[in-house]
Amino acid sequence: MALVKGRTLPVIARKDLSALSKEKTILLAILLQLFVAMFSSFLMVGLASLYDPSSISGYTGIKYQVGYSGEESPLKELLESRDDIRLYPMDLSTAIAALKERQLVAVVYVPDTSPDGKEPVTITLYTVQNDIQAAIINVKLKETLLLYEDYLRVIRAGRLVVLPVELEFPDPAGAPVFYEFVYGLLIPLLLFMPAIISAALIIDLITEEYEHHTLETLLSAPVSMGTIIWGKILACFVLVPLQAGAWILLLTLNRIPISSVPLVMIHVMLVSLFLILFGALIALYYRERTGAQVIFSLAVVVLMLVVLATPGNPFNQVAVLSTGGPGAGQVTVLALVTAGIMVLAALIQKFAKTTID
Repeated sequence: MALVKGRTLPVIARKDLSALSKEKTILLAILLQLFVAMFSSFLMVGLASLYDPSSISGYTGIKYQVGYSGEESPLKELLESRDDIRLYPMDLSTAIAALKERQLVAVVYVPDTSPDGKEPVTITLYTVQNDIQAAIINVKLKETLLLYEDYLRVIRAGRLVVLPVELEFPDPAGAPVFYEFVYGLLIPLLLFMPAIISAALIIDLITEEYEHHTLETLLSAPVSMGTIIWGKILACFVLVPLQAGAWILLLTLNRIPISSVPLVMIHVMLVSLFLILFGALIALYYRERTGAQVIFSLAVVVLMLVVLATPGNPFNQVAVLSTGGPGAGQVTVLALVTAGIMVLAALIQKFAKTTID
């Protein structure tokens, strides 16, 4: 009997994998991940700009035309000293008209308030609303405006009654935004996405047997309900290392090195197996695709919120291990995930023995 199960399990898995190859939705989801992994270096620049718009301020080599209106001030000298800004002094009305015609990217208006005066110095900045170029120039002008703010603080320092506490922060090395984005978001997202897809797949594979009334046909062969379920679980689980391994290879080809690949894969595969078993359990309980998928989606959202709020969670472990870090506490995390897998496996075995409706 054990020999029959050993032979039947791969047969069921191959049958389900063959059926999945004809599902356009699944193929499109995998191709989308493939696109992200293949062009991760290119996409990283655009997505990182959404994560932190200041990250793209240093990647443009053109000069931006900025109009300057109002009184003469040290701010004008600071703007003229920049290599990426070409300043045009003009009247405010003329400057606003040029901005509307897209001849300028921004207009800076400086009031006649004296730097050492009592009133606040209110600088007005005019830009084009909802424009990508405006987002870039905002970042560039922010740097100069902060320098002018420091200048005003020095000029008006004599008014201070209580001296402020000076804070010194170390300068970040390299490109922290890209580093955080790639290893903190992109890599965990790509590597754990196959787990979510495979978990959703197992629900479809199990519930369609109930909805199409094909379980009776399968059970007429010398196989048990448990063998059928574990064959489907195997089919979904095989996709995880294939996809995750492909993403790691493509990321490496995009010059995004990933350290501790074996440990990273262990975390990904165990978490994936946990989610697949969780999806299978929900499918066995509800036996209806729509309801099972809704419950699974809600449960995964809640589960992810709880997990992400826990220090040393699997997502954090993958991010740390990918950078070459020690991954402190990973043994505990792996033990907890393994315990959860064993519990789910026992529950699946129990539900697999129930009578078919």
